[in-house]
Amino acid sequence: MHKDPYKIVKELDIKKGKLKYYSLEELQKQGHDIDKLPFSIRILLENAVRNFDDFAITKENVETLLNWTPEPSGKDIPYKPARVLMQDFTGVPAVVDIASLRAEAVRKGKDPQKINPLIPVDLVIDHSVQVDYFGTNYSYAKNVDKEYERNGERYKFLKWAQNAFDNFSVVPPGMGICHQVNLEYLAKGVIERDGYVFPDTLVGTDSHTPMVNGIGVVGWGVGGIEAEAAILGQPINFIMPEVIGLRLNGDMPLGTTATDLVLTITHLLRNHGVVGKFVEVFGPGLDNLTIPDRATISNMSPEFGCTVTYFPIDNQTLSYMDKTNRSKEQIDLVEQYAKSNMLWRENEDKINYSTVLELDLSTVEPTVSGPKRPQDKILVREFEDKFKDLLKEEHGREYLSMYERPVSRWYAEGGSQPVQQTAEVDDDVAIEEGDSNGLKTVKIKTHNDEFSLSDGSIVIAAITSCTNTSNPSVMLGAGLVAQKAIQRGVDVKPWVKTSLAPGSKVVTDYLRAAELLDDLEALKFHVVGYGCTSCIGNSGPLPPHIAKAVKENDLVVSSVLSGNRNFEARVHPDVKMNFLMSPMLVVAYAIAGRVDIDLNNDPLSYDVNGEPVYLKDLWPSQDEIFEVMRKVLSPDSYKKNYGEIFDGNEQWRDMKAPESKDYQWDDKSTYIKEAPFFKDISEEAPDFENIEKAHVLLKLGDSITTDHISPAGAFAEDSPAGKYLKGRGVEKKDFNSYGSRRGNDEVMTRGTFANVRIKNQLAEQEGGYTKHIPSGEEMTVFDAAEKYKENGTPLVVLGGKEYGSGSSRDWAAKGTYLLGIKAVIAESYERIHRSNLVGMGVLPLQYSEGESAESLGLDGSEKISVTGISDGLEPSKKLSAVAEKSDGKEVKFEVLARLDSQIEVEYYKNKGILQYVLRDFLRK
Repeated sequence: MHKDPYKIVKELDIKKGKLKYYSLEELQKQGHDIDKLPFSIRILLENAVRNFDDFAITKENVETLLNWTPEPSGKDIPYKPARVLMQDFTGVPAVVDIASLRAEAVRKGKDPQKINPLIPVDLVIDHSVQVDYFGTNYSYAKNVDKEYERNGERYKFLKWAQNAFDNFSVVPPGMGICHQVNLEYLAKGVIERDGYVFPDTLVGTDSHTPMVNGIGVVGWGVGGIEAEAAILGQPINFIMPEVIGLRLNGDMPLGTTATDLVLTITHLLRNHGVVGKFVEVFGPGLDNLTIPDRATISNMSPEFGCTVTYFPIDNQTLSYMDKTNRSKEQIDLVEQYAKSNMLWRENEDKINYSTVLELDLSTVEPTVSGPKRPQDKILVREFEDKFKDLLKEEHGREYLSMYERPVSRWYAEGGSQPVQQTAEVDDDVAIEEGDSNGLKTVKIKTHNDEFSLSDGSIVIAAITSCTNTSNPSVMLGAGLVAQKAIQRGVDVKPWVKTSLAPGSKVVTDYLRAAELLDDLEALKFHVVGYGCTSCIGNSGPLPPHIAKAVKENDLVVSSVLSGNRNFEARVHPDVKMNFLMSPMLVVAYAIAGRVDIDLNNDPLSYDVNGEPVYLKDLWPSQDEIFEVMRKVLSPDSYKKNYGEIFDGNEQWRDMKAPESKDYQWDDKSTYIKEAPFFKDISEEAPDFENIEKAHVLLKLGDSITTDHISPAGAFAEDSPAGKYLKGRGVEKKDFNSYGSRRGNDEVMTRGTFANVRIKNQLAEQEGGYTKHIPSGEEMTVFDAAEKYKENGTPLVVLGGKEYGSGSSRDWAAKGTYLLGIKAVIAESYERIHRSNLVGMGVLPLQYSEGESAESLGLDGSEKISVTGISDGLEPSKKLSAVAEKSDGKEVKFEVLARLDSQIEVEYYKNKGILQYVLRDFLRK
């Protein structure tokens, strides 16, 4: 079904034959200034032309891309990625939905095996490992055992899906993190399919999917609904982005790392403001950055606030592909296609960027970021003095509360396994409060040791998987720091919980080959797992005596980690300060045991002879690092590990999973449940209906986030979700989190609008409460929705500006739909959440410019009707609304239906994207 509206299909002659491709060079010959477009826009343009069908992707969409300017139009553009990447927290509900489509197909007498992902989907189980055990050679094995114990039911479901679906693969637990597996193995750079060759593109259900931008692949993080749409062949629509050019000059100074660079860039881009924009890196300094360096930068796109941080394909790309065991044929195809289709990094200075920012790499210094945001850059040489200011702010309560900040406790895509801190402190452990140099200090005496813990002490030192572990220079550098520390006879401090969570098993192989893994383990940096650990909050419990001292004495303790997120209480709820840094600095600070030291001038520790040991004594030279890299990095390690990536360990291989092609749902399950969206669906979409006399379920203010709407973390026993689980015999210790139970709609619907800090103006109580208008009774949002449902009463939500901001959480839209909410009326929407509401059949309505609930005098007690829907809808149609007050008075106003394209009108008519796809299938 390939159309060629611009007559630009050409042939690429490769060794094994000829492949067709859509030629951007031909568009250039037709008079379009393709060479002035950023590379990332060229890829989106090729995507639109190749997938043109004159319905979901129209000529207007293509022209919008062809006419991109540094100040682009606010029009939507479509994107059909070549593949989808998932992690298990966000992937499970998507797989539940597709399995539920199959269940309905069976009920309709159709062949369930015909419902499959239409493009390749790779799901990597990497977000459920927790650091329960550390500092020992059995840590990894015991953590894996715990992981299977907690998540066995979800894993059996995913193993079923691996066998039941075409175009669907699962990387089992303990094999690697999705971003590094993607970079080192899954990403092709260029894809050959059905006789055509085109750029490798993707979306992922993890916000750090842009890590693969470092290898010249366009991809970014989306919510589950958008991912499901892509899986089932539907385009993802988004507003044409600005593209910020980041021009790099010079070279990195000796003693600095890629982590120092990425934290510097985070600070630079956040200060400029790149939210919702593309960033593209160019300039002579780019020649000096390896692909692992580039990937380290791209990984932190969400921390910059941008959608992608794109590095064009060049010789570094080809070299990396060779080192990571890509075939010669694939590497040749990438080079030939990129050079033939204006996607090879050249003629950069011709490109018109929206804005150009410059960074001289020679100005980069050793850097950390924290204590609560990735963009809060601190130079290592200033850290000791800065800590004193931070501590004053912390004790002086000058920080806003976590829920008044731009970030909140379990922020973004995964949240955390709630920390179960239940172990008792041994009888022979003594804890005494004291004071030292103005710092609150606690003396701890255990059967093994005696030490003081104080404000500024580091209790977690984590070389965690996401940002840096794809980069051999900093990982081997950390090993060399450890080796030199062992040679000098120094150790990490006894109060530090250490962990090493590589992003793939390749890392372990080259550390072992370099004879550095033993040195890291000697400092108790044992491998604890291959997955997302501390930077998602899966740090696990602190040792009981440390936890007791911190809690009872309100100590301001710290973590140091090589990850990408350090939001308040994210790493661990008892750790108030969290600092991002390179793996090499993580080891150094673990030896020091506290953050308030001058690493450049103060000793990290003392050896057994009382001789001081300084950072300069342990820091390896660049020549040392490169020499080790030269010896131990080999394509053979990538070949070995990725040759068995889908096999899993013995537990995975022995785990029994259903073998049926349609999933056999277990009514007793509290994790996996058939989605209710498709049961007994009509084969034709229903007629459009007006909204008649709807009650307001919630009246909300500005900047309501998806975390307000659908929290991901822990929940209380007396919450609707807690009562539901207790009623099914689940003990509180086994509640797990909302994030882990996204495969069960009954838990997630009860958790919708249940954030403990959401402020509903209809309720006196903060949290997930509302007033049931007919009775005047205050109750939970879920209970009120159930009462309205009993009487067949439709519901609406009133919102303010930026409704649905934050991460693209699909359950924020799914839960809204399942509560019986027909429409949201807001002043403005975050792009993805608006799209998700449409994708679930909830109508996003927008007040006229300058109007709001307040300006119209709406207090939420009204009955609201919206007319003009039943007459038929088209994009951006204006509708009439009437709010009927209790005294019979009416407030009339106009609202805009935020269905922004014809395909969205179809989604809404069908009550959702998946319903639209299912009906299309049932008609065949």
